[in-house]
Amino acid sequence: MSQRYTMRPSRVMRKLRSGQTAIALKLNLADPRIAEMAARFSGVDCLWTDMEHVPNDYAVIERQIWAAKAYDVDVLVRVPRGSYSDLTRPLEMDAAGIMIPHIMSLSDARQVIHYTKFHPVGRRPLDGGNADGAYCNLDLTDYMHQANEQRFNVLQIEDPEPLSELEDIIAEPGLDLIFFGPGDFSQGIGAPGEWNHPLIKETRETIARLAQKHGKYAGTVGSTANLDELKAMGYRFVSVGADVVGFGQYLSGIAKGISSGTETPAADSIYGSAKS
Repeated sequence: MSQRYTMRPSRVMRKLRSGQTAIALKLNLADPRIAEMAARFSGVDCLWTDMEHVPNDYAVIERQIWAAKAYDVDVLVRVPRGSYSDLTRPLEMDAAGIMIPHIMSLSDARQVIHYTKFHPVGRRPLDGGNADGAYCNLDLTDYMHQANEQRFNVLQIEDPEPLSELEDIIAEPGLDLIFFGPGDFSQGIGAPGEWNHPLIKETRETIARLAQKHGKYAGTVGSTANLDELKAMGYRFVSVGADVVGFGQYLSGIAKGISSGTETPAADSIYGSAKS
């Protein structure tokens, strides 16, 4: 009897569909060991790796996906804005989701959905001979259905231009998750870094409200400190930190300890402890 193969279920979609909040951690460092450590020790549901701002290549992304899958942690890849191949390659490497930056209009959103969902939702280019399709061992019909159900797109609203079509964008069939990016948005409204600006607050609240209205999921950046606030607002996908922030703070603590002669916090291991 031949073995029946299935696509690895998405941990993020499982949590979202059960009414829970999915937590992500952003990775900038291009090393699968960082991904393995984050997946194993952080307790997050998803690792968000980047190809828009970070010079990651596909070989790096593929190894990070392998490392995360070993611990049932999703990988979300923010892609560069390019051809349709930039949208499909991470999915075929078995990333659980892709994030598309700077959605500027309803027509822009529709084109992204067209290339990230299979029939009958869209016309994602069809192969099946890669990791997500079990290297042609997943039945074609099952492959298309499971990909539409278990792989998700994340469309970023981080500019003021799409606000006039925001509800139509969020309501569009095939959109899985709408993500508010306050950084570029603050620049776009002429108030870079002014996180308490009224339009940032209003847009953040509007995105969460419209996502709930249309049965979609809203995501944004935050921290463990304001996680409850964002959840109460309606956000169900929150990125709470980044590897470079944590590593930078650790190194700064070492530098401070060297200059002051005081002990810095460290794990009880060969690499740093008052006991060693």
